Amino acid sequence: MEPFYAIGIFLFVLFLLLGSGVWIGLALLGVAYVGMEMFTMRPTGDAMMTAVWRSASSWTLTALPMFIWMGEILFRTRLSEDMFKGLAPWMARLPGGLMHTNIAGCAVFAAVSGSSAATLTTVGKMTIPELRKRQYPERMVIGTLAGAATLGLMIPPSLTLIVYGVSINESITSLFIAGIIPGLVLAGLFMLYVVGVSQISKTYTPVPEPKISFGEKLKRSRFLVPVLLLILLVIGSMYTGLATATEAAAIGVVGALVLAAAQRSLTWSVFVESLMGATRTSAMIALILAGAAFLTLAMGFTGLPRGLAAFIGSMELTQFQLIMVLMVFYIILGCFLDGISIVVLTIAIVEPMVRQAGIDLIWFGIFIVVVVEMAQITPPIGFNLFVLQGMTGHPMSYIARAALPMFLIMFGMILLLVAFPELATWLPEQVRPVRGVTPAA
Repeated sequence: MEPFYAIGIFLFVLFLLLGSGVWIGLALLGVAYVGMEMFTMRPTGDAMMTAVWRSASSWTLTALPMFIWMGEILFRTRLSEDMFKGLAPWMARLPGGLMHTNIAGCAVFAAVSGSSAATLTTVGKMTIPELRKRQYPERMVIGTLAGAATLGLMIPPSLTLIVYGVSINESITSLFIAGIIPGLVLAGLFMLYVVGVSQISKTYTPVPEPKISFGEKLKRSRFLVPVLLLILLVIGSMYTGLATATEAAAIGVVGALVLAAAQRSLTWSVFVESLMGATRTSAMIALILAGAAFLTLAMGFTGLPRGLAAFIGSMELTQFQLIMVLMVFYIILGCFLDGISIVVLTIAIVEPMVRQAGIDLIWFGIFIVVVVEMAQITPPIGFNLFVLQGMTGHPMSYIARAALPMFLIMFGMILLLVAFPELATWLPEQVRPVRGVTPAA
């Protein structure tokens, strides 16, 4: 069977199911089922059972619900309020003022959340009222928050990197470490944008903050100590080789519970709500992964990944040309699907192309995260745009225009990664393998 005929069948069934409102995970299972029935003689039920069980029984995936639970616990604490109190004195004197709290706050919370939506909601519910009260430009407030919240996908722990690592059988710890420098560089680019706009825009006239002494700044910094300690505990345990990603996730949950108890915001209802929220999100992702595993098996029988890889190889694209083609491909997909769905849906097809082109898989994981970040603020399905619409009441068109500069900055980040791949590959190379555990752990 010609691979490109199979592509047409797969895409037709996929968009038919997605257009009918079927859950993404079930849609992937349905596409795989049709593919198995049409293109193979193997019993479909046995194949589905094997693929789904294999995807669900991965020990590495234990890290996913644990990191989600950690973020859910912290989301229900006074963390965002404390972060603003601790960051504001240091950001106020920078060119651009307190607008930087959007970016710095998202970067800090990203390091304990792993979720773009949780980062956006937690930081936004505190900074938006405060920045509005000080008369910062509304479009800048919304735009920087939309862009900076995507750092939750890059700075470890990242749910997208966990899914990518499991899908491609790559070390999650190495992927986490690879995301640190690009995440900080991207945050720095966002802050440089704020500095530039604050210097040239005539409408950037916020109410100035009162001057406070250095001692008072240090005193207010105590609000940042708990979350910084939690970040050091989680990331430091992986960086030093004391814990795998899964073990670090468990450490993070315990640390989050202790932090919530210390803030006196750990009630029984908070505990149950956080656990149920993590369960719902984890179940959704697990269903998507199960559907993707079955679809990967079905596509393997058709020879689709090999056929596409051979076709791309025959075009003799350079690495840069291939990266640009894949970037456009992922941005288009991002207009219709969420980030995790994009990764699990495409990795079986894209991986052979990337390997054949000699592209480092750790680097490619960071590239995918940046492109998925771009998808988070791309209409019509950009998830961050929907969250901001609910928080601010602005129309989608207004929020999309406000986020456009952040989209362009992320494109610039991709060019930086292409020009300087060491941004993503240098730090993982300095960390030795962790205690002989399996690569994906």
